[in-house]
Amino acid sequence: MREARSWVETTADDAHVRRERAKARALRQSAWWKAQLAKGRCHYCGGSFPPAELTMDHLVPVARGGRSERGNVVPCCRACNASKGCLTPAEQILDSLGL
Repeated sequence: MREARSWVETTADDAHVRRERAKARALRQSAWWKAQLAKGRCHYCGGSFPPAELTMDHLVPVARGGRSERGNVVPCCRACNASKGCLTPAEQILDSLGL
């Protein structure tokens, strides 16, 4: 995983992370998630990918207090997931601007 930027503070609660990872595993088995993957689109770059090449990404990362629920997870390609790291959407914009 990409190293956290120096201006990003991550103070993950281990219990929260364990709980949300378990919820994510269950969510990956749901019909809703399988339908998201079947669309074959990366949320970030818009590229088309086979479902097996898409990963689950938390918009607000679990390490930053995010939850594993429908409103906070999106399918994305591995490259976008790796480049996002533990950033929130707003921080991604700032990072892309070099701020």
